[in-house]
Formats: sequence, structure tokens, C-alpha cells
Amino acid sequence: MITYSRFDDARACGTEPVFAFLGPLEVRAGGRIHTVGGNRQRTLLAALLVSAGRPLSAEQLYTELWGENPPPTFENSLQAHIYRLRRTLQQAAGTDGRAPELLTRSSGYVLETGGEESDAAAFRRLTGQARARVRHSPAEAHRLFGEALALWRGAPFQDVAQGPMSQSVALALEEEQLCAVEDRLWLEIQLADPVHSIGELKRMRTIHPWRERLTELLMLALYRTGRQAEAVETYNSTRHRLANELGVEPSLKLRERLREILNQAPSLDAATVPA
Repeated sequence: MITYSRFDDARACGTEPVFAFLGPLEVRAGGRIHTVGGNRQRTLLAALLVSAGRPLSAEQLYTELWGENPPPTFENSLQAHIYRLRRTLQQAAGTDGRAPELLTRSSGYVLETGGEESDAAAFRRLTGQARARVRHSPAEAHRLFGEALALWRGAPFQDVAQGPMSQSVALALEEEQLCAVEDRLWLEIQLADPVHSIGELKRMRTIHPWRERLTELLMLALYRTGRQAEAVETYNSTRHRLANELGVEPSLKLRERLREILNQAPSLDAATVPA
């Protein structure tokens, strides 16, 4: 699990609530962490957060909260959960803060956060900034990727019984995190001694055996540290597993990387290998 640091530091002195869900769902205000009690309230808040300021109809919230089997009194139950969540947000804001408004519209319900940024929004902003700087400022891009990944405390909505909307967003965020990890590791290979990346690449490859970019990065890091035979064996073990378990061959890009390693291509020694 990646540690969580920057969001606390940036907001610790404010009074406005900040939502964090790259891990357990939390409301942060005035330097304090407020948890949301009750599975239904957490699920309701998660749905409102992932809707990004768009109204959610009562029918959508019924599905998020109860799936295909809502209780007979689901309309009254939803109203009760809305009331409790409003009270929870006001308590988190405190007497000196302005709570996000959970508004009732003709089209449904919407959470107005007053421009406050969730940890997921901060993660996406930072990774976007990092990718814009990869070519011209790789060291700055590496720093921004690290800052973005430091926001993660676990799986998104870790303590929420996720409905369809929050579950789909959680899956998308996990994929974005893996891409950011890969981009950061690639930059580490370019900017520092590749030996420092090998252990992390091996660990990530064990967890995500089908992500060929991790295999490609590990092959490159091994080659640059004078371990050509290990780089080739890494390819061979991946090819064997893909063939035996999925019945497919490695991607063209991975096969091309193998050919470059076997031929000791001069481009592999430069800090300009394409990502």
C-alpha cells in the first residue's frame, strides 16, 4: 500500500471538508478525519461523489443503495439517508466551516462541494501535469507522479459496499494508478540507476502478470545493469506463461524489445528510449 501524505498537509489548516476515497471513504476538515457511519450512508456519499456534481435521480440512488431488491419503504429510507448525510457533513464542517450542500433538484440529488478537490481529482490533475512534462522536464514529471501516487491509501472506496457507479469509477481509478506507476518506473529507469527499479518491477509483475509493459520495463532495467541473460529469461518466462495459460504470443512491442536486447542495440543505452 502506498502511503498517503500530501492531501493531509495541504488541507490540515482549513475548515472546508475535503473528500478522500483513494482508500477508506473519509471527510477531512480542520486537520481532522471524519468517517461516515453506516454502510448505506457511505454508499450514498460515494455515488454522489462519483457523479461529479451531476444530479442523480432517486431511481439511480435506489440502485446504488439496494441493487435490484429495494425495501418496500425505499422512498422513505432514501429520504432518511439523505437527511443523515446532510447532518454528517455539517458536523464535519464544524461551526466555523461551510458544509458541502446536498441539494434536492427536480431531477434528483446533487452534492455541491464548493470547488473543493477530492483526492481522486487531485490524483488525476497531478498525473495529467506529469505526462505533459515527460518530454521536456522528466525530473519534474517523476516528482509529480510520486506526489500523485502518494495520495493512495488503499483500494478506492475500500470500506464502501459499492453500487454500479462507484464500482465502475473505482475500477477506472485502479487502472489509472497502475498506468501512473508504470510511467513513474519508466522515468526512474531513465533518470537514475536502473538497479533501484528492478525490485519494484519484479514485485509489480508478480501482482500483475499480464501487464506486458511491466515485463518490458523490467527487461530494459535488467539490460542496462548488465544482466542481459536475465532480461532474455524474463521475456521467455512471460512468453511461456502467455502461451500456456492464455494461448497467445507476446505483443509486437515486447518482441521488438527482445530483438533489441539480443542485438545489443545502441538505443537501449540512451535515456531516450520511447515510453
